[in-house]
Amino acid sequence: MEIQATPYKRCTLVKVTGRIDSDTSPTLKDTLQKITGEGIYKIVFDMSEIEFISSAGIWVLMETQKACKRWNRGEMVLTTPNENMERTLELSGAKHFFKVFDDITAGVGSF
Repeated sequence: MEIQATPYKRCTLVKVTGRIDSDTSPTLKDTLQKITGEGIYKIVFDMSEIEFISSAGIWVLMETQKACKRWNRGEMVLTTPNENMERTLELSGAKHFFKVFDDITAGVGSF
């Protein structure tokens, strides 16, 4: 798994490549906690190159969303999920907690 965080004026774009499972989700959690720890609560999460996400990975996304929305500071939005990611989010019930955009530009523009 590779994680790339790109700061923009109003938000930070986080792009993950590979698999998010029980082995790699702690790394993702650390990265996202570092971002929110710096006072950045508007996060665009690019899912275009994620091959697989486990329940541990979904839990990390949910925890980050909770931290971002606390005291109306911001939120995490998801962009460009492929068909498998879309189905996984729907089956897990997590899709209802996030705004999902078809492209990165729309996600960044939502802030």
